Amino acid sequence: MTIEELVRDWFAKWESGDYLDLPLSDDFSHTSPYGTISGKEVYLEIAGSNRDKFLGNEFEFHDEIFEGERACIRYKITNPAFAMEVTEWLYAENGLLKEIVSYYNVDQGPLTLDKDQ
Repeated sequence: MTIEELVRDWFAKWESGDYLDLPLSDDFSHTSPYGTISGKEVYLEIAGSNRDKFLGNEFEFHDEIFEGERACIRYKITNPAFAMEVTEWLYAENGLLKEIVSYYNVDQGPLTLDKDQ
């Protein structure tokens, strides 16, 4: 699979709820504002225990860059409970996703300037 095919498969599986069949390497890692999850089995276990947050989402893609074995995707994720803007770098190796680095605002509140500081 090309990196573009892997990325499209990744998002399609999340939309369909087929997260147990994600195209991940055994040493997959996912880094986000919450920290780094290391290992495919650990990642799938966490995803399974948080199905209510990870499944049933819709993705609206804004920007996509595919180059060699890496991609950068900027998108909006929405579900009935929230909407969030996300940017991710996805890295592949041997036809599987090996690493994802995600950037988003965990707080989900608006950024403000505190003039008293």
